[in-house]
Amino acid sequence: MKTDKLTYTGVPTPCYIVEEDLLRNNLQLIKSVADRAGVEIILAFKAFALWKSFPIFREYISHTTASSVNEARLAFEEFGSRAHTYSPAYTESDFNQIMECSSHITFNSLTQYERFCGNVKQYNEQHATTPISCGLRVNPEYSEIEVDLYNPCAPGSRFGIMASQLPEELPDLIEGFHCHCHCESSSYALERTLEHLEAKFGKWLPRLKWLNLGGGHLMTRKDYDVEHLINLLQGLRSRYPNLSIILEPGSAFAWQTGPLVASVVDIVENKGVRTAILDVSFTCHMPDCLEMPYQPTVRGAETLDFDAANQASLTDNVYRLGGNSCLSGDFMGSWRFDHELKVGDKVIFEDMIHYTTVKTNMFNGINHPSIAMLHTDGTIEYYRHFGYPDYRDRMC
Repeated sequence: MKTDKLTYTGVPTPCYIVEEDLLRNNLQLIKSVADRAGVEIILAFKAFALWKSFPIFREYISHTTASSVNEARLAFEEFGSRAHTYSPAYTESDFNQIMECSSHITFNSLTQYERFCGNVKQYNEQHATTPISCGLRVNPEYSEIEVDLYNPCAPGSRFGIMASQLPEELPDLIEGFHCHCHCESSSYALERTLEHLEAKFGKWLPRLKWLNLGGGHLMTRKDYDVEHLINLLQGLRSRYPNLSIILEPGSAFAWQTGPLVASVVDIVENKGVRTAILDVSFTCHMPDCLEMPYQPTVRGAETLDFDAANQASLTDNVYRLGGNSCLSGDFMGSWRFDHELKVGDKVIFEDMIHYTTVKTNMFNGINHPSIAMLHTDGTIEYYRHFGYPDYRDRMC
């Protein structure tokens, strides 16, 4: 079937919709940055893992990054290449399969390395043509992320090894460093991070084969200075010609590639506040809105701040939007619409593909939204619908 991408007429709600043309635009930009800068940019599954779309991704990139045995398997079995894997802590029950599915394994601590380095040595002896390259996650003790929930370099962080904790001579198998301290950040934040990284870890960098600069590089955002990023990466490569440079953004790939489409199921009013209750949930389907927090853009509606919402009257078509779970705080607001909302009206939340699709849950037994791809020819392909068996199987 075909649908109007402005209104998504005929699309049953709730539904996440990835728009292929927007996705390809992002992929083309990312590939251009990688080619011009001479680096590798890989997809982080923690932000986007819709494996039925991987054939499109494989036209532009070759590898992905994983943070668990399941993500590593997804890389190997569905993307078709071994993963760059990092986890805060590996377990003996998972590690053998992680090795089978990974080309790179990064350890969060020296104790984790010591625990599993024997496994890697044995694996590499048996797979001499496809050995695993090992790395350590390092903590530059610097980040510009303001929300502690997302800041991996906050004091007391459990992520990465500080320079003061590293021995003068790196362990035998270590060939790379992994550094991640960005979240939807600019190239100028990366520039300042590199200054701290090189100041603290510069004496080890000439001895390594690769440097993974992690994610959070939001190069597909309209105001991102792509040319500055390319120059920055070219400069880094000239200072350390021994290093292969890797970036693993998640959001940048799926940034503004599609919405979450919902419908109004009721309108309630309490002490002058009108709430449109939807067939989606913030806590189940848009958890970052409550965690960050941030108020998402709603198509065709004006986002109001707290003061403006308080000054609005019931005749202003101002609504708070409420989810369909029984969590009292499952709401956000307010928005001003250009018409009075009625039951059955669609409400379209913009930019709801990255992170959102991988963080949904079934609290209260509420179904996941369906997942679809809107192809460039206007046809819509439904990747999956969810129902009671999905909930039942999660609970047993």
